[in-house]
Amino acid sequence: MRITLCLLTAVCWGQAIDPAKIVDLTYAYNKDTIYWPNAQGFQHRKDVWKRTPQGYWYAAGGFSTDEHGGTHMDAPIHFAEGKLTLEAVPVSKLVGPVVVIDISAACAKERDYRATPADVSAFEKKHGPIRKGSIVLFKTGWGKFWPRRKEYLGSDVPGDTAHLHFPGILPAAAALLVSRGVAGVGIDTASTDYGPSVKFETHQVLSESNVYGLENVANIERLPATGATLIAAPMKIENGSGGPVRLLAILP
Repeated sequence: MRITLCLLTAVCWGQAIDPAKIVDLTYAYNKDTIYWPNAQGFQHRKDVWKRTPQGYWYAAGGFSTDEHGGTHMDAPIHFAEGKLTLEAVPVSKLVGPVVVIDISAACAKERDYRATPADVSAFEKKHGPIRKGSIVLFKTGWGKFWPRRKEYLGSDVPGDTAHLHFPGILPAAAALLVSRGVAGVGIDTASTDYGPSVKFETHQVLSESNVYGLENVANIERLPATGATLIAAPMKIENGSGGPVRLLAILP
């Protein structure tokens, strides 16, 4: 009877999460937030930010943002007609085991490095097969440049999309992950495609299979290669091609 009562209590009241095991993988939105060079960026308006004549504090305002900037999610519709829009991505795919594939050593040597199928295979050889429903993140080490646009993107000229240089993922590597049945693929750079891309083929591969993308992931170096759980909670924008996402990881 005592065991049954304890089990019921755990189910009804949930289990406490150790705050020390929660990692925020999200950059704050502000005037320095990095967007694609041709985007408008983030704007925050403080309409009221003061103590009222009645003596209480009151703050309210508004904001505007492009869909693709800061730590955000690419919905599959972004590069594949008829695929899932942001609000339609199943909640079941927004929470799952996260694996981190470290390509930072190669990226340090080659700014335009792209993760290869061999990188994925090497990870699986060491850590075991990537499970269906996993969320795969690539660690390039690019977070050390945030929010310095010149270093992070390769160019800090507004509107300049022709001189971008940062790491990404080869379409063949994305296709391999799709074959594993992953829910999402993310990276700690501005795009799952590398900077010089003009066709965004990696985006196309992922989108066609209804696999979402996560870009500008923060603090990825705090995650282990395996064992953590990722929670990706985007703004529920109806018919959105993407939007800001609060990324949280729970360490094992």
